[in-house]
Amino acid sequence: MGKLIVFNNVSLDGYFVDGSGSMQWAHNTQKDAEWDAYIGQNVSGDGVMLFGRVTYDMMSGFWPTPQATQSLPKVATKMNKGKKVVFSRKMEKASWENTTLVKGDLVAEVRKMKEAPGPGMVILGSGSIVAQLAPHGLIDEYQFVVIPVVLGGGRTLFEGIPQKLALRPTQNRSFKNGNVLLCYQPEK
Repeated sequence: MGKLIVFNNVSLDGYFVDGSGSMQWAHNTQKDAEWDAYIGQNVSGDGVMLFGRVTYDMMSGFWPTPQATQSLPKVATKMNKGKKVVFSRKMEKASWENTTLVKGDLVAEVRKMKEAPGPGMVILGSGSIVAQLAPHGLIDEYQFVVIPVVLGGGRTLFEGIPQKLALRPTQNRSFKNGNVLLCYQPEK
């Protein structure tokens, strides 16, 4: 069974996107070689990246660009070459390299993916997907990077979750740029 991880940046006031729906604020941190190395090695691992349509559109509009390749070459290569799945009932086709479009029931499809042999999976961004999967116990680990910025508004990652979700801490790590990695697993 493939492990499903959530990896997301979160502001100090708890938002994963700002009031305009952008995640750009998370990339304005000061230079830190240790942070850059961590992101280059871990952002998507060797697993399948899962996206909702909004995050997919944002990512596919940035990672294939020369700007992405110039600023974060290792991450850009992983993002572009890696296997991706986008969940959307409205999209007609997914054009970003190595992307599969899934229009079926999100929970049922992810359950099938977890039961199939193969690599693990990671959700990047895609708060609506996180909020839909979390109550069904399909997420195995949550990795949050707290970015030292206050946005004053936006969307929370668990917006609309219908019930309390108890998590236990498993790891934390601070970086010189002020970012803090916090890892959690659901309590069973």
